[in-house]
Amino acid sequence: MIKRIVLFKLKDEYRNDAARAEFSERTRRDLSALETVRSVTVGTPADEATESTWDICIVLHFDNMDDVQKYIVAPAHRAYVDTYATPRLQARKASNFQI
Repeated sequence: MIKRIVLFKLKDEYRNDAARAEFSERTRRDLSALETVRSVTVGTPADEATESTWDICIVLHFDNMDDVQKYIVAPAHRAYVDTYATPRLQARKASNFQI
């Protein structure tokens, strides 16, 4: 199984509780609908040190790296990234781990 962890730093105008909640809900809804995604967890900072660096953490589970690659290029994922997430982001970091 593959665990993909994605960290987002939002632009200043989206760095508030309401915007984080809306971003989290939209992310959970859009990414959960993708075929190769087994599960999605979306979190917000639990402490001030984390909040100074990142605003949203997404943890996705996949069966294998082939499924991750399919996810990355899936039209629905690209639409989420290109039209929703990217315009709100200052920075992004993604990593994959075998578990």
